[in-house]
Amino acid sequence: MRKLALATIAAGLLGATIAAWGLAAPTGVTKSQTASKTKFPKLPQNITSRKRFLIGVKCDFPPFGFIDVKGQNDGYDVQIARRFAELAFGKKNRVSLTCVTTPSRIPTLISGRVDMIISTLTWTAARADQIDFSIPYYSATGRLLVPNNSGISTVADLKGKTISTTRGSIYGTWVRNCFKDSNLLEVDSPAAATLAVTNGQADTFMFDDAFLLGVATADRNLKLTPAKFLNIPWGIGIRKGDTAVVNWVNAAIRVMQAKDEFVRILKANAPPRLVGDFLDNVPRPKSTFAYPVGKDLPSTCP
Repeated sequence: MRKLALATIAAGLLGATIAAWGLAAPTGVTKSQTASKTKFPKLPQNITSRKRFLIGVKCDFPPFGFIDVKGQNDGYDVQIARRFAELAFGKKNRVSLTCVTTPSRIPTLISGRVDMIISTLTWTAARADQIDFSIPYYSATGRLLVPNNSGISTVADLKGKTISTTRGSIYGTWVRNCFKDSNLLEVDSPAAATLAVTNGQADTFMFDDAFLLGVATADRNLKLTPAKFLNIPWGIGIRKGDTAVVNWVNAAIRVMQAKDEFVRILKANAPPRLVGDFLDNVPRPKSTFAYPVGKDLPSTCP
């Protein structure tokens, strides 16, 4: 009964977050925008023979990956996955999507169940030892979600506090490395981490701003603190040594960046009032992102 109640609360939170972002049926990228004349690197035979990508995406992380009211996958990452299918095979439905969580996404990739993961995957040196990364396709910033009456304002206020985050995220690593006098509560989903704050089990939820902004908009009892940290780009995860897939994905990202397609996808997944806050987070024709190679920020303390 308790598991059912928690699942119901988590589902309600996810729905509220989607509503707060104002996610409508996105228009995505039209067929006329395909890069049919662009010559892409060859994909591996196993992918070309099936004429379909197998891609892992989040299903609990609006507006990047979620299940919509019709029970279909949608979101920023999902639309990129479908755009990849359109660029590779001519139709955006030439992709099979697998739901992954933060802790399950890399094992799902390594096991061979999917060709790649487009799943809010922040680059770290440790992850780069396990898998290959595409060039960046989004740049996220860490924030703190707290109750309105919280005394927490910056990360300097976290001493003795309980910090919730998702298992396997960079934030758990950062807390273990740099906030040893705080308590870390790792859970399996962003909804569960938010619930830990609302029920008093945790003092704050440390996570990506893109998700937390939607939560704070949906729940007037919660707010984001001004503190920003761990500004590290996301990349698409690919199995170690799958050079052909890496080359193809990088070419697709560059084509989409040159045509400013990431902004169109962003606008399809965020309400107009929030788009301006995130324009600098997506690759654009005159902007580029870079991974902090050699710095591994989750191990660098403030």
